[in-house]
Amino acid sequence: MSSLRIFSVNHKKMSSLHINNIYCSKLRASLKRLKPHVLLGRNYSSLPGLIGNDIKSLHSIISPPIAKIRNIGIMAHIDAGKTTTTERILYYSGYTRSLGDVDDGDTVTDFMAQERERGITIQSAAVTFDWKGYRVNLIDTPGHVDFTLEVERCLRVLDGAVAVFDASAGVEAQTLTVWRQADKHKIPRICFLNKMDKTGASFNYAVESIREKLKAKPLLLQLPIGEAKTFKGVVDVVSKEKLLWNSSSVDGKDFERKPLLEMSDPKLLKETTEARNALIEQVADLDDEFADLVLGEFSENFDLIPAEKLQTAIHRVTLAQTAVPVLCGSALKNKGVQPLLDAITMYLPSPEERNYEFLERISRLLLPFADQHVEIPSLTAGNIALTVGLKHTATGDTIVSSKSSALAAARRAGREGEKKHGQNSEAERLLLAGVEIPEPVFFCTIEPPSVAKQPDLDHALKCLQREDPSLKVRLDPDSGQTVLCGMGELHIEIIHDRIKREYGLETYLGPLQVAYRETILNSVCASDTLDRTLGDKRHLVTIELEAKPIETSSVTPVIEYAEGVSEDILKASQEAIENGIHSACLQGPLLGSPIQDVAITLHSLIIHPGTSSTMISACVSRCVQKALKKADKQVLEPLMNLEVTVTRDYLSPVLADLAQRRGNIQEIQTRQDNRVVIGFVPLAEIMGYSTVLRTLTSGSATFAVELSHYEAMNPQDQSTLLNRRSGLT
Repeated sequence: MSSLRIFSVNHKKMSSLHINNIYCSKLRASLKRLKPHVLLGRNYSSLPGLIGNDIKSLHSIISPPIAKIRNIGIMAHIDAGKTTTTERILYYSGYTRSLGDVDDGDTVTDFMAQERERGITIQSAAVTFDWKGYRVNLIDTPGHVDFTLEVERCLRVLDGAVAVFDASAGVEAQTLTVWRQADKHKIPRICFLNKMDKTGASFNYAVESIREKLKAKPLLLQLPIGEAKTFKGVVDVVSKEKLLWNSSSVDGKDFERKPLLEMSDPKLLKETTEARNALIEQVADLDDEFADLVLGEFSENFDLIPAEKLQTAIHRVTLAQTAVPVLCGSALKNKGVQPLLDAITMYLPSPEERNYEFLERISRLLLPFADQHVEIPSLTAGNIALTVGLKHTATGDTIVSSKSSALAAARRAGREGEKKHGQNSEAERLLLAGVEIPEPVFFCTIEPPSVAKQPDLDHALKCLQREDPSLKVRLDPDSGQTVLCGMGELHIEIIHDRIKREYGLETYLGPLQVAYRETILNSVCASDTLDRTLGDKRHLVTIELEAKPIETSSVTPVIEYAEGVSEDILKASQEAIENGIHSACLQGPLLGSPIQDVAITLHSLIIHPGTSSTMISACVSRCVQKALKKADKQVLEPLMNLEVTVTRDYLSPVLADLAQRRGNIQEIQTRQDNRVVIGFVPLAEIMGYSTVLRTLTSGSATFAVELSHYEAMNPQDQSTLLNRRSGLT
């Protein structure tokens, strides 16, 4: 029961099942508490399908109609208000009876100790609830760059997403990252401009940033009534109604919806009419069916177009991902969340409107409610659920009931693909693509409190790696120490903390180090001979090869074979040869860092009969290392995209500090009263930067970083680094 997986299924029958373990770590803790179903300190309402003590039909609870299911994710830059928005959604849907707060550490979806202490989301959490007859499976995702993989894993099993923006900041660094991820997985989405009550909030600025930075076409479905301190409600552009929240209402449940009238709201009515006409024209440009309707029946007067017709067209445009609906509000001040829920059910797709086909075949099923769950007897297509067990599965696996069923599904998919030539074939959709796991940029050693505890540490790290594929663990061949490789300082800090809390191990971390890489600058040739007799068997390998730099970026070596190399030898020994090359490129001659952007060409290979593959690999590896040592060598360092948001008063000291950190400033943008510094800075120079930035700006500045690429160090910096590593400085 220590392993937990979430899976998504769709409406067409096929003998395969995709299982995704996005939530295994967050929900494993809940499995240890199967009996209690209520979190301490929180009040929960009835679960979906329960009204008071009465229960709807079991079928409607477990298997709602597929058209009434919405599988959605909440994604955004850190601190845009994702988790607060999720909390309000749960409250208004009746899932909780009290409002959770990130600052108070009592939210439903942020229930890990590390999340409540830091006020951030670290791992994704799933919650199921009902809204006006719809079943919504909602996933709250992290916004911090160190946990980008969590977002990637979620998007693969979702049908739609809500992108949350800080209305005072618009599109921020991590917003771009999660938006690109959603583009990659072709996820329809809607935008929610949050924090409209915040000082500096600007609806127009945020919309323009979506248009300019995300290259998206925003469909304005709402207009704010006031901004910043004067924000009190929104206008529904589609229905030409105003929604005003009662200022005396503590929880935001009380609001009134009134039609806009010429007598009472002439200015607002005019703005709304203009916005509605512009919306109709936008949608007509993007949807032919709606364009025919507008040009035919309603060309004389757009006011006569029924709201239902416009909403249906917006739904089609959203699914086609040619535009994104935009809504606004303030989750913290309890304004605008109920219309957001309506938009989720109205504009985002049901599972049957997406193109994935799966069939489940699992013995034990659970419905997720963050760190709670309810066991259910069955599940129909289109739902998201949990299953326990599956100890040998990992992210990206496709589970089938048997080999024969998998083969039959593949054959059927192949036939369907031939019939649908030029379209997405069934074969392409039979298996979901595995997630792209980014390369770690930080590493440090980790040691148990005693040698006797090393097996316990190995077990903990093995479990954590299955839950988090972006965490890499390796053994240092020289020192024998265990090395943790992660996405950032916070990532490694969280892993360290989880080992202590969840596995009861007090481990010790070595100093955090940057994951450099190495390359060569010129072509070199090398030869080697391995001649060894073990017992009565002689192992003899003679090899000649060439190592040369390549222009295109490649983390793994490009392997080529000259025409003179015997095909018979290659057929028998190619795997051993390539294993030797890959092994040699794991540790470069300068820092012991991985080699990249290198091609290895094998010119000659002579193998004595009976020579083992291990000896072949060893000889090849030794020869490659010899070539790399002969070449002119270059250290590559990770360069980070940096975005610092700072007030004008503190801009100069921030720029001066970045210059000392070898920063390369690309541009300085104006965002309301703030300045946004955008540039590149070496990763080695920004360790501990958050503390320095707080000191420089009296806590007023924020920053975000993301790996951009690896770049060659200049000779002076490289010399300094090598001397420091060798102990000369």
